[in-house]
Amino acid sequence: MDQLAPTGLGQIEYRLARDAAVRSVRRGQASRLDVCDAQPELVRVASNLGQPTETDCPICDEAKLVNVLFAFGRTLPSQGRALESQAELRELAKNDDVAFYVVEVCLTCRWNHLLRSFTSQTARRRARTGRT
Repeated sequence: MDQLAPTGLGQIEYRLARDAAVRSVRRGQASRLDVCDAQPELVRVASNLGQPTETDCPICDEAKLVNVLFAFGRTLPSQGRALESQAELRELAKNDDVAFYVVEVCLTCRWNHLLRSFTSQTARRRARTGRT
């Protein structure tokens, strides 16, 4: 077996890109309008299905962020599906062709950024180890 072959296990973190976007606003290289651009549908989904966090919005500092979990796969709508619960994630993770994305959203200023992505294999492995 090729030791460099992808395993499908793991996740991709987008923290460096997030931090760079926040720094660019704080340095005046980008305006809030450049980064606080959540589409109305994303804001609606975040309002209704978002999971509250204890993380302050890095742009407005006026609200806590909410995380929204999306799933994309062959058997799902082309625009993806916003998930309501961890149980729904576990059910979809039974399929090998599903990719998951976590997006943080500020409902006050409309900041949004992709936090992480992972595969169904990763979700199953984390569930077996008791991690969310």
